[in-house]
Amino acid sequence: MIAVLAPILIGFLYVVLSSLIREPHRRKVNAVMVGGAGAAYLSGGALGPWELAFCAVMTYVAFRGLDSWTFIGIGWLLHTGWDVVHHLKGQPILPFAHDSSFGCAFCDPVIAIWCFTGGRFRRVGAPESRVPGGA
Repeated sequence: MIAVLAPILIGFLYVVLSSLIREPHRRKVNAVMVGGAGAAYLSGGALGPWELAFCAVMTYVAFRGLDSWTFIGIGWLLHTGWDVVHHLKGQPILPFAHDSSFGCAFCDPVIAIWCFTGGRFRRVGAPESRVPGGA
């Protein structure tokens, strides 16, 4: 249970902390983060040249993410798939933590969902700020 719950909570913590960064910097920081996630498995080389191909795809997605939350969300979902493949292959993202890729596969979709909402975080019941006279 904790192997699933902890990564989900880490995903929520990432969302909360990232929400403290003001736009447009928040989107750009998250694009860089998803680009880095694309290179996370490179040193293991478990999938041979496919590791480089995935890194290239994630670099493109991260570049597009500089202007699009949707691409950042897509990047996190792609990374989720890569986490599953590495977990099944027995080559975790952290070699000293056997279930690290398994956990990452639960954390990443939480972040992706937040990205698909435009990277916004608002307290429930918090009034929206309105400009006087604005439509």
